[in-house]
Amino acid sequence: MLVDLEITRHDEAYPWLLQWMTAFHRAQAAGAELSAQPHTAKKGGLLTSVISRLNPRLHHLQVRTLQPIDGPSSAAHFSFVPGHGKHILRYGSAFLMVDRQREKSINIGTAEPFETITLTTLYAHRHIFERIFTEAHQLFQQMQEGKTLIYNSMGPDWQQFGEAKRKRPLDSVVLERGVKERIVEDVQAFLAARTWYLDRGIPYRRGYLLYGPPGTGKSSFIQALAGHLDFNIAILNVSERGLTDDRLNHLLTRVPRRTIVLLEDVDVAFVNRRKPGADGYAGATVTFSGLLNALDGVASAEERIIFLTTNHVEKLDEALIRPGRVDMTVRLGEATEYQIEGIWDRFYADVDPTGEAKQRFMARAKELGLVNSVSTAALQGLFLYNKDDVEGAISMMEGLSAGKDRRQQPHVDHSGHVDVA
Repeated sequence: MLVDLEITRHDEAYPWLLQWMTAFHRAQAAGAELSAQPHTAKKGGLLTSVISRLNPRLHHLQVRTLQPIDGPSSAAHFSFVPGHGKHILRYGSAFLMVDRQREKSINIGTAEPFETITLTTLYAHRHIFERIFTEAHQLFQQMQEGKTLIYNSMGPDWQQFGEAKRKRPLDSVVLERGVKERIVEDVQAFLAARTWYLDRGIPYRRGYLLYGPPGTGKSSFIQALAGHLDFNIAILNVSERGLTDDRLNHLLTRVPRRTIVLLEDVDVAFVNRRKPGADGYAGATVTFSGLLNALDGVASAEERIIFLTTNHVEKLDEALIRPGRVDMTVRLGEATEYQIEGIWDRFYADVDPTGEAKQRFMARAKELGLVNSVSTAALQGLFLYNKDDVEGAISMMEGLSAGKDRRQQPHVDHSGHVDVA
């Protein structure tokens, strides 16, 4: 008696299985056993070598080409995954038939064809299915270890955007003293209080608003926070053309697990408060009421951490920043004296061990009025241009835009507010 197991391309484990089959076949062809480490194998003994000669092979292969980020533009890596058709594998003492099929129809949202993989083995060996998927999942986790996945909306679903990014260290983002720690502690307390929320019938979700001028570290901090918590990031721009109220609500109910939702430039939602027209569009973005309902309406998702960012807090409505929709509001302003010193140490601690150059830099920064006037991004740009050159950084300080005549942003006044300026 035979038993079949089918997995479709829509399932999250579909690429894991293809990756596992590639690694398993590579190890089997080398007369070795698949190791716990990706792209490596453990050599077997004489008996393993003899058996490997009798093992079936994958005869229909599909090539995947990857151009590495770090290397010449002409460099490329090739990997061979099982192609469409039937394959025979030997897993331990069991023989396994793998049938990969592609349908003629396609997914309209992603323009990808529908595919399925069917695994067939003897009923007595059905236990190997669980072992195979466990190994495939472990291999995937090892491949993504130390990285943060970025998701973007593609039609009604979330799709991985580009290659996984290396996790950004939390201490690489320098905020005002105590602000970073307060946000991290709040998020960690929320993650640990799931049962507390559910027992009291309180929706298990948390919202944060980061506002301030451009270049003050809003997006950078969210990326570092996600890496620190071992979360991924799902980015959604509410000014995206075609993002209707229904689609926004649908996307927020389908967020991948352990993923922070990032709504960038949320202030554009307040430009449009009218209802969608006959074509489903309402200006360039979702309606104001649609955004509010997606955040905490009856049909809104739970078990969610969401960050909103804006450069223009004065455009936000009080209805958005009330507790329940936004539980903590943080202003990230221009670089304070504490931040300037912290960023200097990140770049020049090795070449300025005594801190003498830092003292001269800080004195010059105060003289030019750069404290609480220049963005952290501008400072980082100056230091990147003068890597390991403290004298060059000091001599070019006058080129920084102090922005003394900038318009002060109003502060948001409610119980969750953290003032950084």
